[in-house]
Amino acid sequence: MTTQTTLQAELQDTLDRAFTFAVDLAKEAGALLRGYQEAGFAIQHKGAVDLVTDADKASETLIAARIRETWPDHRLIGEEGARGAGEDAPFGWIVDPLDGTTNFAHRYPHFAVSICLEHRGTPVLGVVYDPMRDELFAAVTGRGATLNGKPISVSSTEQLQQALMATGFSYVIAERGEGTALWTAFNNGAQGLRRDGAAALNMVYVACGRLDAYFERPVNAWDVSAGSVIVQEAGGVVAGLEDDAYVLERREIVASNPALLGQIHALIAETIATLAEDR
Repeated sequence: MTTQTTLQAELQDTLDRAFTFAVDLAKEAGALLRGYQEAGFAIQHKGAVDLVTDADKASETLIAARIRETWPDHRLIGEEGARGAGEDAPFGWIVDPLDGTTNFAHRYPHFAVSICLEHRGTPVLGVVYDPMRDELFAAVTGRGATLNGKPISVSSTEQLQQALMATGFSYVIAERGEGTALWTAFNNGAQGLRRDGAAALNMVYVACGRLDAYFERPVNAWDVSAGSVIVQEAGGVVAGLEDDAYVLERREIVASNPALLGQIHALIAETIATLAEDR
């Protein structure tokens, strides 16, 4: 067996074990969040409109502990500050213990647990669990995407004017100018535009065809990295706002079916150019 073959076999073995682990962990964290919804929770402010609850922290504590126990040599980045050992390790976990905290805090039942495993900077496994609908979206690179175990695929919508899309806005109110301009452009250019406050669910809704596309800037890797695997394995594409490169470190993303990406990029470029001229 060649060295390359051995490395590939080791990678696949890790992905097999990690997939079962991530699915079970997302469900466990989701059950914890449901418990907080029923029993109550405390809210703190990270910014003027940016919230964190004790449910976020408890979920991340649970997830981080399980990862450290099972994968002690893996890197770890959690939204609420959790970090792992093995900073030079090839594998790293990227975790949002509660995506959609503002929704959660208002008891608006649209939030999720998002768990991603990346290999040398490339997301290779994604699990997103909606505990209120008991919907688990999952994918491993090269193996397709599923919703509660059944295969899913992106939509076949070919024209932007027939597309249902979603987006989000910065938590820094003073930085919302670009987002507001893009909202107006797509609200007029697409069939419909939604802002529902949970990037991870926007991503997986693209993957299963409930949404035709989603875009946002700024957005963090823990919000969309798991969804990026699921979208691509469902036949979709992920990119930057103005080019075809989606990179974990860049805080932006477009996720869509392949037919719409060029039209989305064209409208984004036109809108940003007009915004620059008006400044």
